[in-house]
Amino acid sequence: MSSFVHNDALRTAWHPVARVSDIADRPFAVRLLAQDLVVWRGADGALVVAPDRCPHREAPLSIGSVTNGELACAYHGWTFGSAGTCVAIPSSGPSAAIPRTAHLPCMHAREQYGLVWVCPGEPAMDIPRVVQDNDPAFRRLNTDVETWATSTPRLVDNFMDFSHFPWVHTGTFGGGQDPIVPKLDIGPLDEDFFGYAYEVDAANPDEAVAVSGSDDDVVHRSMSTGFALPFMVRSTIRYDDGLEHILLLCSTPVDDLNSLFTFVVWRNDDHATDPEEILNFDRAIGAEDRAMLERVPGTLPLQRTGLVNVQSDKPSVEWRRQFAALLDLR
Repeated sequence: MSSFVHNDALRTAWHPVARVSDIADRPFAVRLLAQDLVVWRGADGALVVAPDRCPHREAPLSIGSVTNGELACAYHGWTFGSAGTCVAIPSSGPSAAIPRTAHLPCMHAREQYGLVWVCPGEPAMDIPRVVQDNDPAFRRLNTDVETWATSTPRLVDNFMDFSHFPWVHTGTFGGGQDPIVPKLDIGPLDEDFFGYAYEVDAANPDEAVAVSGSDDDVVHRSMSTGFALPFMVRSTIRYDDGLEHILLLCSTPVDDLNSLFTFVVWRNDDHATDPEEILNFDRAIGAEDRAMLERVPGTLPLQRTGLVNVQSDKPSVEWRRQFAALLDLR
């Protein structure tokens, strides 16, 4: 499979494209499923997401300006309000009729978990639930959205696999792990995520103490990893003292070969530890994944015979099977 981003099924899913805090007083440009989009807030504060193209002479709207919730094109000043409605064409004067085709075709947009989510078509599924987001015992930590030069299915395949831990994550937590992967039982973890539970002994260097809450050289983790189609992965970590560290790994296709990536963390700690101390270790883990994945060319084969698999690949194989079914690939 060389291309997947134009598949209609992906247009009916929700994709995180930015942090809520990224949408400020200027239009925000983003590329999703090989389409350039512009995001801003209308006068009512609601998100507006539309193609980054003025219908007049196709200038990118993201280089324009926002005043009182109205986006003005930098080329001829055509102005768009809530729901993408064209509200002004300066060259025509205030009394001239506005062509019906001047309005922008907007997309569904939502704010959840501190992120901006976009669905280009009619939503066929909901944003997966992370129940800790409504639990006052947990705090939520957001991170920057990065652009990775790797295909989104490769990110998900990587995040569903833990046999790479002792090889890729040698600089963070992988040094304390047995490379032999036990047989895994794959199934629903809850109503939203499908995956597996496992136990792991992880290295706990000084940089990880803020995350684990322990100064032991090796810490035991009770974990689960699961996916929600098309591209969300949740990893839950529970330490022996009851501390929980939940990660939502968010991968979004820019196009077939590039991705947006961010992660969200929920923790039931005492809320006293500096968030940057916690996030820096998870960022270092992500940087190890990125360094490997950006060296692997092309898109991920989805056909059964496209890759050689062993028993430790069972979780990622199951994600690929369900993803191929979602895309109706035969």
